Amino acid sequence: MYREKSNTFLNKYFTGKTLDFRQIIAIIIPIFVDQAFIILMALLNTAMIASSGVAAVSAVSMVDSINIFLVNVFVAVATGGTVIVAQYKGSRNEEMVSKSATQAITAIAILSIVICGLVITFHNPILNLLFGKAEAEVFENARVFLIGSCISYPFIAIFQAVTGVLRGVAETKACLGLSLIMNLTYLGLNILLITIFDMGIMGLVISMITARVLGMCISMYYLIKINQTLKYKIKEALKLDFSILKRIMAVGIPFAAEQMFFNGGKLLTQTFIVQLGTLAITVNAISGSISLLFQIGGSALSIAIVTVVGQCIGNGNIPDARKFIKSFMGLSTAFFILVAAIILPLFPFIVGLFSPPAEIVPDIFALTLLIAIVQPIFWSISFILPSALRAAGDSNFTSLTSLLSMWVLRVFLGYFLGITLGLGIMGVWIAMVTEWSIRGVIFWIRFRGDKWYRRKLI
Repeated sequence: MYREKSNTFLNKYFTGKTLDFRQIIAIIIPIFVDQAFIILMALLNTAMIASSGVAAVSAVSMVDSINIFLVNVFVAVATGGTVIVAQYKGSRNEEMVSKSATQAITAIAILSIVICGLVITFHNPILNLLFGKAEAEVFENARVFLIGSCISYPFIAIFQAVTGVLRGVAETKACLGLSLIMNLTYLGLNILLITIFDMGIMGLVISMITARVLGMCISMYYLIKINQTLKYKIKEALKLDFSILKRIMAVGIPFAAEQMFFNGGKLLTQTFIVQLGTLAITVNAISGSISLLFQIGGSALSIAIVTVVGQCIGNGNIPDARKFIKSFMGLSTAFFILVAAIILPLFPFIVGLFSPPAEIVPDIFALTLLIAIVQPIFWSISFILPSALRAAGDSNFTSLTSLLSMWVLRVFLGYFLGITLGLGIMGVWIAMVTEWSIRGVIFWIRFRGDKWYRRKLI
C-alpha cells in the first residue's frame, strides 16, 4: 500500500514524457551523496584548520572567498558544457554530444591555466587590495594558501569540466565515484598533515594540490578509457571548433560574468568583515560552514535540474520542463525544513567541532537561526530556479538579474547595515537573505512567462 502511494506521488510530480521518476532519482541521488560528502568534508576541514588557531581559520576564510570567485568561473563554463551536452542528448544527436563535451573540456583547461598564471603573478597586490587591514599573521597565512590554491586551479578546472559533461548525459554515478576518490584523498591527507603532523596551512595546501591532481588524472582516465557515451579523443581536443565553442560560451560567458561579479560582491562584503576584526572573520567562516549543511539537498537539486531541464528543452517538451522545475523547488523546500529540524538541536555539538572562543558562539547561533528560518522560504526560487532557466538557454536574463541584485542589495545594503548602522556580521547576513528573496521573486515572475525557453541554443 505504501509503495503504491509513493509510486503514485512520484509519477504525479517526477514523471513526464522526457524522463520518468526512476531516471530522475538516478540523476539526483549520486549528486546528493556527492554534495553531502563535499559539504561535510568542508565542515571537517574548517574544524581541523581551527586547531591551528583563529589566524589560520581567518586566512582560509579570506582566501576561500577568492577561490570561490575564481573556481566558479570554471564551473560556469563547465555549466555551459553541461547545458549544450544535455540538450544534444535530449535531441539524440550523439555526434554533437561527443564534440560538445570535448570542446568544453579544452576551453576550461585553457582558461584555468591563464587564470592560474595571472593570480600567482599578482597575488601580493590582490591580497593587499582586499585584505590589507588584516593582522600580519593572518595575511602571511593567506598568502601561502592563495599561491597553493592557484597551483591547483588547472587540475580542479579539468575535473569540473569532465564531471560537468558527464552530468549532461546523466552519468551522475560516475561523477559521484570520481568525486569520492578526490575528496576522500583530500580529507585523509588533511587528517594526516594537519591533525597528526600539525602542519597547519602548508598541510592544507599540500593536501589540496595532491587531491586535485589525482582528481584530474582519474577523471581523464575514466573519460578516455572507460566511458563509452562521450567518445572523448585527445586529438579532437587539440582542435578548437569555434561553432561549438560559441554555443557553449552563449551559456558559459554570461554565467561566468555573473559568477565573477556575484562572487566579487561577496568578496567585497568579506572586506567589510575584515574591518570588524579577526573574531568577526572567524564567526563568518564557522557560520558559513554550518550554513552549507542546510544547503546539501538544495545544492544537489540545483545541479541536477540542469541535466533534467536541458534534456527536456532538447526534446522540445516545455510542459515537462515546467513540471519538473516546480517539483524540484518543492522538494528542495522540504529538504530545508527537514535539515533545519535536525541541525538546530545538534548545534552545540556541531559548533564544538570548531573549538571557537566562547564569546562568539552566540553570534554563530544567531546567524544559524537566521538562515534556518529564511532558507526554506527563499533559497529554492533564488538558486534552483535560475539554474533551470539557464539550462533552457535563458542565461543573459538570469546573469543580469543576479548581478544587479548582488550589487544593489547585498553589497550596498550589507555595508549600510553592517558598518554604517553598526549591526556587524548580522547586518551583512540580513542583506544577503534580503537579496535572496528579491532575486527569487524576479526569477519566479520570469518563469511564469514564456521568454525563458524561447532562445534556441542547438
